[in-house]
Amino acid sequence: MGDYCCFAIIQNDRIAVLERFGKYSRTVTPGLNPIFCCVGECFAGDVSTRVQQLDVICETKTKDNVFCHATVTIQYEVQRDKLYDAFYRLTDPKSQITAYVFDVVRSCLPKIILDDVFDSKDDIANAVKGELGSVMPGFGYNIIQVLVTDISPNANVKKAMNEINAASRMRMAATEKAEADKILVVKAAEADAESKHLQGVGIARQRAAIVNGLQESVTAFTGKVDDVSPKDVLQLMILTQYMDMLKDLGQTAGSTVVFVPHGPGSVNDIGAQVRDALLQANAASIGEPKSQTMVRKSKSLFSNPAE
Repeated sequence: MGDYCCFAIIQNDRIAVLERFGKYSRTVTPGLNPIFCCVGECFAGDVSTRVQQLDVICETKTKDNVFCHATVTIQYEVQRDKLYDAFYRLTDPKSQITAYVFDVVRSCLPKIILDDVFDSKDDIANAVKGELGSVMPGFGYNIIQVLVTDISPNANVKKAMNEINAASRMRMAATEKAEADKILVVKAAEADAESKHLQGVGIARQRAAIVNGLQESVTAFTGKVDDVSPKDVLQLMILTQYMDMLKDLGQTAGSTVVFVPHGPGSVNDIGAQVRDALLQANAASIGEPKSQTMVRKSKSLFSNPAE
């Protein structure tokens, strides 16, 4: 703004205040305005009509004794119908607003723990706006908006909070991994139990089939050849299978040396071992009528007629 003789040029975003002999006279709007210097009228100052912003950084502590910096942003403007109060009642409006912000923030944050401060930003902003909204209009200022734009604890506190969060997530990850390992172990045990059950069923069926096959072979052979007992037929079959086993062992062993005890009485010993194994296998399935029948048949099959 400049003064040219008895005229004043007022910028578009400001309103000027004129005084006459040191007393308030009137306000002038933007543009070229006359000043009656001859009667003692002079320019006293001007007030901005723009929305202004003030950032206040307040240091305080929380309920759990953690010091932090809270940044509060206040947006305000002059009330056009109260230019007299805005110009004459406050020497420094920004200092007045800052004092009220400090008072409200330092009375709110000590009641809240640090973890809840970030969730309570709106509550703090509303408290500041409510306090300023009840006081500043009396001085000719209208509070448009109050925002808590930043809450910054000490660097060591931030680091500790991050470490706590990281440890918590690692604990959760370890728990989930342990649960996954547990599921794998349980499923492996269930699979092993089911496999052994099926193997047992297969072995039982295999032994039953062997007994039935031997019985059919002995019956067929004794029906065609006279003076041959079932025991002789069984020993002949065992001898044949024993020779086949030696032949297969010699072919599959290759360059490996395998020592097999062998003698004239080996066939009789093998026959006795096979008979005992079959009798024991069939005795393990007692309780099923079919198994009991096979046990009786096997006993009659391996019994000596001379006995």
